[in-house]
Amino acid sequence: MAILVNPDTRILIQGITGSFGAKHAQLSLDYGTKVVAGVTPGKGGQLFSNVVPIFDTVDQAVKETGATVSVVFVPPPFAADAILEGVDAGLDLVVAITEGIPVNDMVKVKQAMRGSKTRLIGPNCPGLVTPGEGEKSHGGCRIGIAPGYIHKKGNVGVVSRSGTLTYEAVWQLTTRGYGQSTCVGIGGDPVNGTSHTDVLKMFNDDPETEAIIMIGEIGGTAEEEAAAWAKEYCKKPIAAFIAGATAPPGRRMGHAGAIVSGGKGTAAAKIAALEDAGIAVSPTPAEMADTLIRHWGK
Repeated sequence: MAILVNPDTRILIQGITGSFGAKHAQLSLDYGTKVVAGVTPGKGGQLFSNVVPIFDTVDQAVKETGATVSVVFVPPPFAADAILEGVDAGLDLVVAITEGIPVNDMVKVKQAMRGSKTRLIGPNCPGLVTPGEGEKSHGGCRIGIAPGYIHKKGNVGVVSRSGTLTYEAVWQLTTRGYGQSTCVGIGGDPVNGTSHTDVLKMFNDDPETEAIIMIGEIGGTAEEEAAAWAKEYCKKPIAAFIAGATAPPGRRMGHAGAIVSGGKGTAAAKIAALEDAGIAVSPTPAEMADTLIRHWGK
């Protein structure tokens, strides 16, 4: 079953004619993703790659193609409006890849989204992949910037704040013969749309997901909250890794949300909460898959 998206999900891409958006739109098409529309204001009526119709607005694209999910490759000054355009169009899911959206813009987006049916993933995230069948996993659904070829269809769910560590965990699993149900990069910004706990709940309810890798990092309390929920409710084995254990207090490390301040958000506190919840914690990023396999007993 997987979560959030499947090979039949109909995708539209906001910013499909920009160099970055165009590159990843083509990679998603090559992967077998059902990219049914692109949106670039002023370029409606054109075709991307001779197959994908381009529209001026998200609303037009949804009405004409039945798209239910959008991925945002729009520059930071305009990305918040792009997200809200997807919300106004009634999309089920908006995935914001854009990095560097002002925090104040995202606060306004979160306020505007209250009561809407749309789920936001990101911003500043790699997106998500539900692998398909076959050696190269073609026929799956790739939304965002993750390298599709490293994925393999299977039963391990992956949720992560870090894009590159998501890819590392996926590659470790695949090379050991363990496929993935869905891999979700939730992003590293301090104000985002979907949390570790949100995704853990979905994996816990998904009959196809049998085990989970959760990757966090210093800053905030999201991992502790996820650990508390998992201790009480999660029925599936979880392995975790927390990045940033050596970061000096008060210094941002990589992601805007990865900062330890006022004694909160430390790696030690997060690891302690995870271990208390019965979650196996990998000591290094190189051992994430092996830690899960040992904990899972498979």
